Amino acid sequence: MVALLLLSNPAMTDVGTGDTAIECFCTDTYGQRVELGKSICLFVDGRAFVAKCEMSLNNPIWRDTGVNCTMSRLPSAADEVNLG
Repeated sequence: MVALLLLSNPAMTDVGTGDTAIECFCTDTYGQRVELGKSICLFVDGRAFVAKCEMSLNNPIWRDTGVNCTMSRLPSAADEVNLG
């Protein structure tokens, strides 16, 4: 049985069974860890948008916030901006 533990800070959300907790987080284009609740600029199919790391059905996901990224140049396919 998998239990979802919700704390006041979404970055502290863990999924686990019994005494074992599994830390939940997203990863960016480079495989770097991004904590729950953090937002970054993602580039997908030529579109740049702000995405937030959130949980959905016990899985970390990138959710489109509907906000476009502000850029001073055209991004390359590998670019990514951390918005904190």
